[in-house]
Amino acid sequence: MNKKIAMYASIINVIAVLSFALFLLFGSNYGSYMASIFISFSFVPMMSAYCYYSTVERKVSGYIAIAFSAIYSVFILAVYYAQITSVAFGELNKMAAQIIDYSKFGLFFNYDLLGYGIMALATFFAGLTIKVKSKSDKILKILLLIHGVFFISSFFMPLLGLFRSDMHGADWIGIAVLEFWCLYFIPIGILSFVHFNKKD
Repeated sequence: MNKKIAMYASIINVIAVLSFALFLLFGSNYGSYMASIFISFSFVPMMSAYCYYSTVERKVSGYIAIAFSAIYSVFILAVYYAQITSVAFGELNKMAAQIIDYSKFGLFFNYDLLGYGIMALATFFAGLTIKVKSKSDKILKILLLIHGVFFISSFFMPLLGLFRSDMHGADWIGIAVLEFWCLYFIPIGILSFVHFNKKD
């Protein structure tokens, strides 16, 4: 059962990230928000599997990965569930929309970046749990560890005020960055599936 959960979570994660990339390209906010929710749903069990399959001396890294993945999931679910409910139904006044509407680069946008920054920390610690036994394990470990660097930009960009509602051209820059992230993260999901498939 543990192996199946790990493998299914990895595949769902790949599908969700790929869907997110496609919805972004076609300009479907609702679709990309739903895909983000499923990235979150699949990410937590995937990180939990890294902890489960880690050796005793690497368990602390695995527990940290689980903790950060849960924190990430809370932020992401709060942000995107609000977008497909309160924001989509237009029930907000102007002040509330400025705070909650992701597209206005307000509080919830900053929460989203913080969430993805914490996700990066989760992958970093998940990478530390891997005991390399094959070339695919080595590539996966490197990808997970390097992904941890995204924490720096995700955490500090809002602090520096780099995103504002009056910015021109921010949309296409943001889409380009997110598409790059998708291209980077899809191999992590695929290699995670391969990694878990080799477990007893």
